[in-house]
Amino acid sequence: MLICCGEALIDMIPTPTVEGPDGFVPHSGGAIFNTAIALGRLGAKTAMLTGMSTDLFGQRLADALSAAEVSTDLLIRSERPTTLAFVTLVDGKASYDFYDENSAGRMITPEDLPQTLPEQAEAYYFGGISLACEPGADAYAALCDRVHADHVVMIDPNIRPGFIKDADRFRARLDAMLRQSDIIKISDEDLDWLRPEAAALDQKAFALCESGAAVVILTRGGDGASAYFGDGRSLHVPARAATVVDTVGAGDTFNAGVLFRLSELGLLSKTALRDIDTGALSDALGFGARVAAITVSRAGANPPWRNEVPN
Repeated sequence: MLICCGEALIDMIPTPTVEGPDGFVPHSGGAIFNTAIALGRLGAKTAMLTGMSTDLFGQRLADALSAAEVSTDLLIRSERPTTLAFVTLVDGKASYDFYDENSAGRMITPEDLPQTLPEQAEAYYFGGISLACEPGADAYAALCDRVHADHVVMIDPNIRPGFIKDADRFRARLDAMLRQSDIIKISDEDLDWLRPEAAALDQKAFALCESGAAVVILTRGGDGASAYFGDGRSLHVPARAATVVDTVGAGDTFNAGVLFRLSELGLLSKTALRDIDTGALSDALGFGARVAAITVSRAGANPPWRNEVPN
């Protein structure tokens, strides 16, 4: 089982109205939610761990998880409101304004975490704005500390500087989680934020390997993705050609594709990841790219089912 730990929210997507000006239509979303949905649709046994409201939007999110065959047993329910993200699209690229104060997702604490976690868990996936917004960020850091010794941990920081109130505190918490991770997936923009020194991206990625991760995956937008190993090896996989409607959920479904394929290959263990060869990892990244290419060809975060992904 793959456990996705982080935010679930409602993306308010601009949509033309009959009168002419754009309105906003609610779509279920959030980086970690999107990855959970994509994993469920691909056929991976998946659960989501997050704070979720009992309000109208929270029920919509829970129903979407169930429809994708994602377990909701680990949801932490409360009457606090659901986070809303209003999306602005420019040439298909999304930017966001979040309304997250006192939300069900943000306000979970380490004490709210489940006492018992699934014995069959293969890997825990963390990331998104949930790593920046306290007190929830502290809850996920505590969970990572609790599970990392015996389970594979994958982290995608997906850094949103606007959410970071105390950069030093955020960096300290994130650095601790990165040291506990086996797979770090990071975008070129996030890597430059995390390591602002003047150096090539390849150098920064190899330096990130020194945190202890078995693999660092660097996504470069339209230029594809690269992977780096602590022993100095690297590989590159080009992006898949696609007609881009928008980029909402692209990175999230790429992550799902990589995790799904590694699990399918029997490589989601600490030992297997340390010994993984470039061919197997290239296969996983290529599958992630195929999944992401389908997502960007659709409006909003709408990842494919397994039978829609070419082999």
